[in-house]
Amino acid sequence: MKKSKLSNAIHSALAISLTGIIASTAIAEEVASDESLDKVEKIQITGSRIARFELSQPAPIISITGEEIEQAGIPDLASVLAELPAIGATGTIRANSNSNSSAGMSTVDLRRLGVARTLVLVNGKRHVSGEAGSSTVDLSTIPSALIKTVEVTTGGASAVYGSDAVSGVVNIILKKDFEGLELSASYSDSTEGVGSKNSAYSLVGGVNSVDGKGNVTFFVTKDTIEEVMTKDMPNFNLGAHMPNPENTGEDDGIFDELWVPNVVSEYVSPNGVLRGGGINYTFSNDGIGEFMPTRGLFANSAFASFPDGCKYCFSPEDYVNYLPQRDKVSTGALFNYAFNDNVELYGDFKYVRSDIAQQFQPSFRFGQNRIKVADNPYLSAADKKVFADRGLEEVQINKFLDEIGNRSAKNKRETFTLMSGLRGAFTLSDTIFDYDVYYSYGRTENDRITENDLILGNWAAAIDAVIDPNTGKADCRSNVSEAQPEGYQSPETVNIGGCVPYNPFGFGQASAEAMDWITADVTRSDAVKQRFVGGSASFDTAEFFELQGGAVGFAFGYEKRWESSETITDELTRSNVLSNSATPNVYGEYDVSEWFVETRLPILADVFLAHELSVDAAFRRADYSHTGEADAWKVGFMWSPLEGYSLRGTFGEAVRAPNIAESFSPRSPGFGRVTDPCDVDNISDNPNRIKNCAALGIPANFQAEDNVSKETLTGGNPNLNPEEAESLTLGFVFTPIEGLSASIDYFDIEITDAIQSLTIQTVADNCVDGPDLDSVFCGQVTRDPATMSITRVESGYLNTAKLKVKGVEADIHYNTDLTSIGLPGDLKLKWFVSHLIERNTFQFQNRPELVKREHGELGDPEWQSTFRATYAQDNWSATWYARFIDRSALIDLEDTLTESGEERGESKEDQEHSYTGSFITHDISAKYRFDKASVEVGFRNVFDKILPDYVDGRGANSSLYDPWGRKVFVNLKYNF
Repeated sequence: MKKSKLSNAIHSALAISLTGIIASTAIAEEVASDESLDKVEKIQITGSRIARFELSQPAPIISITGEEIEQAGIPDLASVLAELPAIGATGTIRANSNSNSSAGMSTVDLRRLGVARTLVLVNGKRHVSGEAGSSTVDLSTIPSALIKTVEVTTGGASAVYGSDAVSGVVNIILKKDFEGLELSASYSDSTEGVGSKNSAYSLVGGVNSVDGKGNVTFFVTKDTIEEVMTKDMPNFNLGAHMPNPENTGEDDGIFDELWVPNVVSEYVSPNGVLRGGGINYTFSNDGIGEFMPTRGLFANSAFASFPDGCKYCFSPEDYVNYLPQRDKVSTGALFNYAFNDNVELYGDFKYVRSDIAQQFQPSFRFGQNRIKVADNPYLSAADKKVFADRGLEEVQINKFLDEIGNRSAKNKRETFTLMSGLRGAFTLSDTIFDYDVYYSYGRTENDRITENDLILGNWAAAIDAVIDPNTGKADCRSNVSEAQPEGYQSPETVNIGGCVPYNPFGFGQASAEAMDWITADVTRSDAVKQRFVGGSASFDTAEFFELQGGAVGFAFGYEKRWESSETITDELTRSNVLSNSATPNVYGEYDVSEWFVETRLPILADVFLAHELSVDAAFRRADYSHTGEADAWKVGFMWSPLEGYSLRGTFGEAVRAPNIAESFSPRSPGFGRVTDPCDVDNISDNPNRIKNCAALGIPANFQAEDNVSKETLTGGNPNLNPEEAESLTLGFVFTPIEGLSASIDYFDIEITDAIQSLTIQTVADNCVDGPDLDSVFCGQVTRDPATMSITRVESGYLNTAKLKVKGVEADIHYNTDLTSIGLPGDLKLKWFVSHLIERNTFQFQNRPELVKREHGELGDPEWQSTFRATYAQDNWSATWYARFIDRSALIDLEDTLTESGEERGESKEDQEHSYTGSFITHDISAKYRFDKASVEVGFRNVFDKILPDYVDGRGANSSLYDPWGRKVFVNLKYNF
């Protein structure tokens, strides 16, 4: 059914395109030429709808070319862009490796303010989201073979392009008017045996119309990113920071925690663990009972260090997907046809299918089930005696169900987009108007299957086995009435009456029928739709008046956009009989109408101390169906007192309306990890915790069960307001000599009423971190009355936060023909340096003392730099690319003091490895161009720089590092 929907959409797209019905964005890439048009060449720059002279842009633009993307040897655009210091690695495929809904996605996070706050455009136009409930664009749906350049800009972008551009805009500009046929292939792999193989193939063809007025360019691409497991990584080990038994307290000069090897859990095992009477009793693969080894000195409630190893202990790292498998195929076409000098039909359509395979840890039960020892048919007499000697009739059984397989997740994500439009120019009186009218439709469907989930009631019934006196064989107690005590009720929930006994002792001892009876697959289906229609026009006042610097430029337009998203979960999962979250079906939609105006005032030109003085301004009003009206504006200036030396700046207010997930998702259960703030290892992190934890009835030296998942309850908030951001950029641009251009810019972004989903950790901490117990947050935390450990935490979305980020960036380019100094060839240098001055999160604007410092911590280094040097001579070229990441803290850093004058946050003493050192990598490549072909060979991380074992290189923070070590890549192209 879904295939037919996409198929019908493709046929419709072709019909619409061939009949010339309008579609597409608001930035006209090139103005149609006309004898009456201005002959002075202007260019279209990301961040403005008014064409202008090059380097006359108030906001800084960072760019990366398609050739530089190829030289990265990575078929994941977000990972390439994340090497730009201005962009975080939060949304790369590696950072998304532990997510189901966004598995295999490749997204971009400008300024590390969140992927939802970065607007991604393709040729200046919006693009449908790749994930349900969000507006986040999946960059893997953009055909890399067609990328000409990627431009990144901040400052006032929301006023020009609309909501979601709070931190800025990433505009992906594609090649057009391609002529000929080009076949390309690339391959990369580790030279160190990691197994991170990537391959990509593409066919791009283009033909001009007979009359030379039009062009059609088509493409077909296929790429594969192969799965990598965490245990296959070069820095993998089972080490962790654990409490130091020699520690005597804070500021004693002794590490509170040491880095110790082989940290695993003897409380749970794939072979099953029986717990009771102070012992942990496990089984060999064949089901022979034995005691778990004794813990080392470094222990917490669930995990411990076993220096001599632990054969049957559990390690979560055995199941962690470092990188999922992704197989992607895309096809589509771009077209344009100029009916005359003033009317051009243009558009494109594409279809992308990605198949993603992930691994999650298998289903497990830890602390929820007990078995009767005496009548269990799978326990030997020796096993039963172990517990009988301790007077135990029932014991706890814990087991990771590796034997039935991981909860493997399979995603089939399909994206279809169509856009088409008319652009050109017309003349009213003597004024030339450039126009663009457009329509776009996009749809993403994601079918998700999570295999081998556990039917909880069936599991409880299956392990409660006895001997049936009528057959003499093992059977479920629910099937044997003679073994049922008075008032017995079977826990079966699915296929009731069909219970098959399950032998949990050992590995693979249960029958295939038993495994089938206790498991089921979880299916979810996402559908995201986006439509928009609009138009824009630009002109100048040359016919009527001009300022001393020239005519005033204007652009204006209107857009209407519709967004919808739904997620359908299978009925069995919704019934809450599985260990997976019983998530409800989700649906949400909204529409928005927007009008905008932009102007550029060239006040002075070519006069004393004003080679150029211009002012830009833009205003946008949006009316959202779910949040009402919101305004965004910006002003900017460009002042060049002397030719080649300019000051520039922008200041504006941006907005972001809550997306569908934030506004409409119902409250639903889930699981997550939370560190108990009242645990003995954490209680001293805040001076209020000791008093408040005691008020909760928690004893001194309390050790919480922190290393197991807790129940969560989260959801959307229909009463959210749009968040607002003030953005300032100030910079200096200079081109003192031919071939050299340099800029240095200061940026400052502050977001207020920021929409945030309070993490369960935030909720748990805020219960006890205030001057007194916080009744609101404490009411969202449930504790076990017997153990006092946290069992459930509730959270959701609120307009509560404030985010601040500021820094300085320098961008230097130098191109020179070396023949001027008597040497052959050309040299291109590109150096980018970024200094992050501040990145702070105020989770509650009314409590400024709760600032969370981010700058200098893992994921937000204070200094980053990239340098690229390319030497070219005749048919060959060579490139050296270096990347620097400053040392970063693995502990929480804070710049503020408590009311009593004590430092907040953590210190170097809190753990043995409190910082990771600076990280420098070097890439080299060489390319040779034949008559119709080219070959490029390169090495990434040529000196095989490896992360230390205490930085894993995955997730939102450490994915900015190269974790692979040395890799080789090959790029081949052939033009027919």
